[in-house]
Amino acid sequence: MFTYTTKGTCSKQIIFDVDAEDRVHNVKFIGGCSGNLQGIGRLVEGRTTTELIPLLRGIRCRNNTSCPDQLSHALEDYLKHKNNTGNS
Repeated sequence: MFTYTTKGTCSKQIIFDVDAEDRVHNVKFIGGCSGNLQGIGRLVEGRTTTELIPLLRGIRCRNNTSCPDQLSHALEDYLKHKNNTGNS
């Protein structure tokens, strides 16, 4: 399980898992608009990090970011952490 603290959105954190095949699972946003964020979680389920990052990057709402944009940042942080530690 990976946890990311968001910046500039109503949601405060994003929690998710990534499997050995680089597929994202169990995305949960803490705070924010529950219905929309549950929808995002279902839509990204099972897709790869490399597929999702460019798909979600740059979606804007307030503060020049959005929950989908923050998820793209979270996935990039996950990949950096994984590459630095050699673990998922």
